[in-house]
Amino acid sequence: ADLTVTFAGLKPGHLLFPGRALCGETVCAEIGMPAAAFARVETKTWRNTPALWRLPTPAATGHKYERGHLTILAGPMSGAAILAAAAARRIGAGLVTLAGPDPAGVPPGIIVSRAALDELVTDPRRRVWLCGPGLGVEAAGQTLARLVAAGRAIVADADALTSAAGEAERLRGVAAITPHEGEFARVFPDLQADRLSRARAAAARIGAVVVLKGPDTVIAAPDGRAAINANAPPFLATAGSGDTLAGIAAGLLVQGMPAFEACCAAVWLHGAAATRAGGGLIAEDLADHLPMVVENIKKFNF
Repeated sequence: ADLTVTFAGLKPGHLLFPGRALCGETVCAEIGMPAAAFARVETKTWRNTPALWRLPTPAATGHKYERGHLTILAGPMSGAAILAAAAARRIGAGLVTLAGPDPAGVPPGIIVSRAALDELVTDPRRRVWLCGPGLGVEAAGQTLARLVAAGRAIVADADALTSAAGEAERLRGVAAITPHEGEFARVFPDLQADRLSRARAAAARIGAVVVLKGPDTVIAAPDGRAAINANAPPFLATAGSGDTLAGIAAGLLVQGMPAFEACCAAVWLHGAAATRAGGGLIAEDLADHLPMVVENIKKFNF
């Protein structure tokens, strides 16, 4: 179609592929639906925009620990953890530690710790952890179980998801997971419905927010809330962009945002940063564009 007209509100098919690609220009027309009608409907599905969430604001008298100390587990492929760390710092985390073997090329401002996990996990300031990027499947599985047992807030991505292939129950206790389609299929091989339904079912099963990544990323909460994202440009399909997204989500979570709102914000900010970077972007570009994206949100009062 060249033009699609719908009434009162967009429908999921206008935002999810393949429908989104077939609609052409989409216009949502008012037909006199009274506000009282909307008030009687329990809305649980939204288009992901800054109207859904509010970014944390640092206190005038705050310090770095009040902005949160994020710990990222680093493994043999340390570049993934470094990308995540850069994004978490740019989005406002007070401190970021890479825990593991000394990675090469760590920029100033990122703490590197070789302390044992059992020692690090006892630090009450380390409330939020990112587990998976570049860690290795076996190490990620072992570490994930230890963090869940310790009651930490965890964003699980990459190798942590592969370690739970066919065993989704191993992810119970995490705050959020960020799978692409392949990882999702490995963890939840029995879920075969549309993306929105699959993400909701997975979130309910593990009791965590599910970020099902793609050009129409779906963010689903265990209570049935879901948001569909529509601002991601196609040049986000590049190695390392998922590590950056996980870092943004963890960086917001460590500042006190609820998991669903933190993940919705992370996905939208990720897409907006990519749009600013433009074609030819590589994952290393994304974090540097986050501050201006955040400033624009404040400027235009979304």
